[in-house]
Amino acid sequence: MIRTLYLAGPDVFRPDAAARGRALKQDCAAFGFEGLFPLDQDVPPHLRDPAAQAAWIYHANIGLIERADAVLANLDFFRGPEPDSGTCFEVGYAVAKGKPVYGYIPEHGSFAERIRLRHPEAIGPDGVLDTRGWTFEEFGLPLNLMLSVPAPLVVGDARAALARLRREQDARG
Repeated sequence: MIRTLYLAGPDVFRPDAAARGRALKQDCAAFGFEGLFPLDQDVPPHLRDPAAQAAWIYHANIGLIERADAVLANLDFFRGPEPDSGTCFEVGYAVAKGKPVYGYIPEHGSFAERIRLRHPEAIGPDGVLDTRGWTFEEFGLPLNLMLSVPAPLVVGDARAALARLRREQDARG
């Protein structure tokens, strides 16, 4: 039974990150889950060295993932035509630990179609390769196969993913 969800995603970088975290946790509660947001934990004030702060954040987030029953991941493009790399790591970590992962993205389409739609500057002149001549992964999946295969990906927002998770939990009894 899934009760707690680690809320992975680039939402921690938003200008309104704390408010966003509260809203995500309220959404979780509306569907009967407890959300664990990375910014709920404060870096201890005595840690002034950036490397020490980074290490503390890493271990704190790993601790939240360990504590959670599952991960809810915002896998929308971030700073280009790929999801946030930290979020991808967190998804991989959860999968390796055997925890369910539910991801959400804003639109339908394959990975290549979504890149062509939202990041045309990344497309080469032939429309098939990227600007460096590299191929696009085209399996008809909405993200790289290493994210699409292990995690159900819901088109919509966090609430849409939470609704699916709730339906699946209720169907299991």
